Amino acid sequence: MVLLTWLVPAGSYDYTPDGEPVAGSYHRVEQQGQSPVCVLTAPLEGLYEAIDIAAFILMVGGFLGVVTKTGALDAGIANIIRKLKGRESLLIPILMCAFALGGTTFGMAEETIAFYPLVLPILVAAGYDALTGVAVILLGAGAGVIGSTVNPFATGIAAGFAGVGLGQGILLRLLILFAALALSVWYVMSYARRVRSHPERSLVADMRGKNTAHFSALQQEELRLTGIHKLALALFALTFLVMIYAVIPFDDMGLPLPALGWWFPELSALFLGASILLGLCCGLSEREIVGSFVDGAAELLSVAFIIGVSRGITVIMNDGQITDTILHWGETALTGAGSAVFLALTYLLYLPLSFLIPSTSGLAALSMPVMAPLADFAGVGRDLVITAFQSACGLVNLITPTSAVVMGALALGRVPFDRWLRFTWKLLLLLFAALLVFLLVGILLP
Repeated sequence: MVLLTWLVPAGSYDYTPDGEPVAGSYHRVEQQGQSPVCVLTAPLEGLYEAIDIAAFILMVGGFLGVVTKTGALDAGIANIIRKLKGRESLLIPILMCAFALGGTTFGMAEETIAFYPLVLPILVAAGYDALTGVAVILLGAGAGVIGSTVNPFATGIAAGFAGVGLGQGILLRLLILFAALALSVWYVMSYARRVRSHPERSLVADMRGKNTAHFSALQQEELRLTGIHKLALALFALTFLVMIYAVIPFDDMGLPLPALGWWFPELSALFLGASILLGLCCGLSEREIVGSFVDGAAELLSVAFIIGVSRGITVIMNDGQITDTILHWGETALTGAGSAVFLALTYLLYLPLSFLIPSTSGLAALSMPVMAPLADFAGVGRDLVITAFQSACGLVNLITPTSAVVMGALALGRVPFDRWLRFTWKLLLLLFAALLVFLLVGILLP
């Protein structure tokens, strides 16, 4: 990017008081080539500029660390499995809904890895195959991520860099969540019923004997849901409910409810306070609260660094005054193109980008400073660009071999990658078409 500041012509737009570029106002300015030293300094400046987003991510990580310390999530899933023993067909939609709830609220992905040894033995023992177990968890959480409502690692970071509220566009994202989840549940249950009735039709039928023996040996001691676990789950749910309410722009939607208008500083404080409250209420000691909070935040430190590095690229572009030139090229290319065409192209563009950059947080931080202003020229709301981004990322991350979550899940389920592709390709086409339709309908929503 430093090199490009010497090659790409420098230019600038006139901007409205709201920070939106004025169409047709682009003009050339003096070239501002950046020094090679910026390669080292720009990521630090980027972290300074995006410290509110980075701090928010660390607070969410700390909160999840405290929740994990209580064992409430594991015990909650185990309790669902125990209560539905003998009625495993109901287990599939219920677990998929539970994992989707985690995906849409806190971007549940890596956290699902812990549940495969818990869920797979139960479903295999009930007559399903290992692929069904993998699909329940991976597609359940994946449907939630596709329809991310307040997922801080996709929607939150993208909204921060696009300069819009986290609650903007939440109605469309809820519709996408329900549609993606419904399609996924129907698809998995159809396959599960077929495999249970005709085991030879399983895509991993040749591995059935070995898989049955392997997962039978993984049967774990049942986790009991205690009163402390129930309290932790209640506080966990309440925290995200408060977050959802706090970011919804009720005044803009014309609803007679007080809008809190919280943003990253207030949301960070919410998760920090909830971590302390949850830890104290669940009987954790001071050392356990602090230790689990720090451990949880440490797991997301790489995300905070990614935000700094990605923002550093924007810093170089802005200091070199080539950002507006790139926007101008985009404006020129979009001349005559309608909002529907722009949104469809944005969705299609994010599909290969999601494969090349599997980190949703990194891709959001890298692309939103350019894509969001381009939406202004096309007459498309920036929240729709965010929805297109997260829909494409969520879709690609169901199958991409560059995702540690996908490959880790398949390894734990002993499902070869080519069998997973054979299983999911029809669902992917359905989701691809449905998401495109929802995005185009979103243009008509207020």
